[in-house]
Amino acid sequence: MKRLVVLGGYGNFGKRIVENLAGVEGITLVIAGRNMKKASRLVENLKLTASATLHPLEIDIYAEDFKAQLADLSPFLVIHTSGPFQGQDYRVPKACIECGAHYIDLADDRRFVCDISLLDGQAKEKGVFIVSGASSVPGLSSAVVDHYQNQFSLIDSIDISIAPGNKAERGLATVQAILSYTGHPIKVFKEGHWQDAYGWMDSKLVDFGQFVGKRHLANVDVPDLELFPHRYHVSQQVSFQAGLELPLLHLTMVGMAYLSKTGLVRNWAPLSKMIVNTSDLFLSFGSDEGAMQVLISGKDNNDDHKKVKWILFAPKGNGPYIPTLSTIILARKLLCNDSLNSMLATGATPCAGLLKLPDFTSYFDALSIFSEETTC
Repeated sequence: MKRLVVLGGYGNFGKRIVENLAGVEGITLVIAGRNMKKASRLVENLKLTASATLHPLEIDIYAEDFKAQLADLSPFLVIHTSGPFQGQDYRVPKACIECGAHYIDLADDRRFVCDISLLDGQAKEKGVFIVSGASSVPGLSSAVVDHYQNQFSLIDSIDISIAPGNKAERGLATVQAILSYTGHPIKVFKEGHWQDAYGWMDSKLVDFGQFVGKRHLANVDVPDLELFPHRYHVSQQVSFQAGLELPLLHLTMVGMAYLSKTGLVRNWAPLSKMIVNTSDLFLSFGSDEGAMQVLISGKDNNDDHKKVKWILFAPKGNGPYIPTLSTIILARKLLCNDSLNSMLATGATPCAGLLKLPDFTSYFDALSIFSEETTC
């Protein structure tokens, strides 16, 4: 019986992954984290309907005996959801390699995801698959660009946007991650060369169409900004922006970014809990409708100008499920002995190009999430 350990398995994203994978027969699913009460509560809530065997576990990835504890479990696969990943080292994937376990994380930190290939040799030597960034970006975003890439002879720009609804559940780790670079310089490929932009600045209003409407967006630092220019031979720019639905909250963040840029506030991340609690006072406003957009511009195979806009709409508060889907799909493939791609069956890699857009279709349908495509 394969043992799957989900670190942070009762958290904002972890619990959604656990809820899905609890339906896999013939596995032992360990819901792990520092809070045994939360882990046990989730086990109790799921055990009557779960096909998997469920167990709670108290474990701290920063404990001196973490590696030994993990090895004692003899896991087949470890899913790491315990963010924020900004500032984390590779203790968890290294521990997985040493005990011969496959590893997937939902990291959104640029350095953490892009540098995971440093572990490639060790992972291949142990025969394990180590994947970082199995989330909306670059897991889903690369699947979208891959889907349309063959329609272009040259890609000039890739612009990605995410606009969650205000009523979507806020994860403390996600907020901490964003605040860590708010107002700080981030390297972006723009106008054909690398230059600095600033986190949560360059705010603009983007129309996502009738379902979601116009939303404010600002700069966010993600792995795609570093991975995509080379992967897709982009000639001009790769951008990524996200925003808050309520203009008051969004523009407050823009103001906070300005204070950091000017040096008046060094880092907003230590205030994350207070900021989340304050933003929760506005949960009754706005909507639970979110969207993700990927805009690809360039030249088609006849050398004519071409633009593809792919928009994903998430109603009914289901937006927070989207970041979990890449991990769920990869985990199910591994648990079902799917070799994924024979060239990438072992080794360490960012989650770019590992999944195809149709892999997500059944999950989108189950969550009433739908997409639209426009081409010109």
